[in-house]
Amino acid sequence: MQVQCHARSAGTAHACTSLVPNRSRRRARALRRTTVHHSKLFKNVSNAPIAAPDEVQISERDATYLRQAIQLSRTARERGNRPFGAVIVAPDGEVLVEAWNRNGETGDCTAHAETNAVRMASPQYPREVLAAATLYSSGEPCVMCAGAIFWSSIGRVVYGIDAVRLRVFRGERQEQRDAELFCRDVFGASPHPIECIGPALIDEAAEPHQGGWKV
Repeated sequence: MQVQCHARSAGTAHACTSLVPNRSRRRARALRRTTVHHSKLFKNVSNAPIAAPDEVQISERDATYLRQAIQLSRTARERGNRPFGAVIVAPDGEVLVEAWNRNGETGDCTAHAETNAVRMASPQYPREVLAAATLYSSGEPCVMCAGAIFWSSIGRVVYGIDAVRLRVFRGERQEQRDAELFCRDVFGASPHPIECIGPALIDEAAEPHQGGWKV
């Protein structure tokens, strides 16, 4: 009797051990199917054409500072960098910092105009001052710069040419392409509000990019 019980226990154990790999294989197959489905989904999304957003009208005050950022983008290009500029402005109109892209000058791939501006401003001004400030950028902030803006607590962004139109200038060279997300994707995930206005003054903001990228 004890032997039969032992035999049944052994048989049960054998059955159980044989079921575990089967369950694992089924889970693996299901995971592969899900992964393939999602990869096709993301591929379809990334290949779908994205329409350029409409230009927005901005106040004369905003236009003044955005043009200042656009002028800095020309400075960046003249110095051998990609043509982007940024300005951070307090509510009273005080310009807190000015910056431009320094990729070419420094060899630093993260030396984008907006990130440079945040690096300059953060040690100088408390977060409550930056939270009330506006960052003006000649071009739509990339994902990295949007993250820097988030971490700085800057509460308002106004930008010139949008990422979709910029991709026409970037072309298909791997080193010039961006991560195809938008600054609003990052700002929308922020626990604090970040007002985002743009694109604006598109033609003016696009001008420094003419002939400024490798083809």
